[in-house]
Amino acid sequence: MNILIIEDEKKLALALQKGLESERYDVEVALTGEDGFFRLCSRTFDLIILDLMLPGRDGTEILRTLRKTDSLTPVLILTARDTVEDKILGLDLGADDYLVKPFAFPELTARIRALLRRGRNDQAAKLGLADLEMDLLKRTVLRANRAVPLTAKEFDLLECLLRNQGHVVTREMLTRDVWKVTVRATPLDNVIDVHIGRLRKKIDEPFLPRLLHTVRGVGFILSEKEP
Repeated sequence: MNILIIEDEKKLALALQKGLESERYDVEVALTGEDGFFRLCSRTFDLIILDLMLPGRDGTEILRTLRKTDSLTPVLILTARDTVEDKILGLDLGADDYLVKPFAFPELTARIRALLRRGRNDQAAKLGLADLEMDLLKRTVLRANRAVPLTAKEFDLLECLLRNQGHVVTREMLTRDVWKVTVRATPLDNVIDVHIGRLRKKIDEPFLPRLLHTVRGVGFILSEKEP
C-alpha cells in the first residue's frame, strides 16, 4: 500500500513516515504543497495524508484540484485547524476523514485501515497462489496457514510478483514498480537479486511446491510449475 504524506512540519512528517513504514506501508513525504501536487500528478497512491496549511499551494487547493480528476483515492486531512467550519470545508471538498493535531498514532493507523477497507472489496484486498496468501490491508502473508514475516520491501516485491503470477517479471519492472526508480546510472540487479534470495528462503524453502522461479537472463516468475 502506497501512502503519500503532504506535511510541512518536517519532524512530524518523518516521524509519521517511520511509524507507517514500521506498519509495512510504502510511504513518500512531500514537505511543500507544490511537491505534493507534483507527486500526485506523477503517480498513483492508495491513500493521501494531507495537511491544510502548506507553503506554496495549500491543502484545500490540492484537494479541490485532485477531486476534479480523482474521486476514489482516500484523503485523510491531518491539521491543527479544529473548528467545525474547517472540518465541514475539508469534508465538503472531498476529504474522506479529518483528524486534528495533536493525535494518537494508533488512532491514525486505525483510520487509515478503515479508509483502505472502504476503497477495496475483500477480493481485491487479497492475493494468492496455491497455499500462499497475501492480505493487502493487514499486510500479512501466509504459506500453508503459517505466518511468513516479511520486511516492507519484501512484501512489495511479493505483491508485484503475485499481481503478475504466471508471467515473467523483469528486473527493469521491479526497479520501476517496487523500488520506484525510473532513471539510475547503475542497475539495481544485485539489490534485486539479494531481496529475491531472501524472499525465496521465506516463502519457498520450508514448503512445497516451490513457487518463485528464476528465468535466467530475463527475470522472475511466480508459478506452481517450473517455467
